[in-house]
Amino acid sequence: MGLILVAFPFILQEFGVVYATSFLSLAIERNFMAEEKQVNNPLHGKTLEFILKQLVWHYGWPEMGAMIKIACFNNDPSLKSSLTFLRKTEWARKKVEKLYLDTFH
Repeated sequence: MGLILVAFPFILQEFGVVYATSFLSLAIERNFMAEEKQVNNPLHGKTLEFILKQLVWHYGWPEMGAMIKIACFNNDPSLKSSLTFLRKTEWARKKVEKLYLDTFH
């Protein structure tokens, strides 16, 4: 491997530039495609923390606990414990996202 680096520095350098360029264009293309897919997603750009804060401000913990029956909303609720639970539990996160969309959109 060391001999190849010494014997062909321009080929490796050119190959490195081509590789970096193709990698960069692939990354840009993937980012563009991801943005394109999010055009009609009303939750795009909104963090789970933002969504939860908005719902707590709008409804309060007791009403949220009545609407979405999960322990982190009913038993000593806090933003930190709720975010931890929602990040680990997809079905609960989906319910919170649906409540947000139904409330604000």
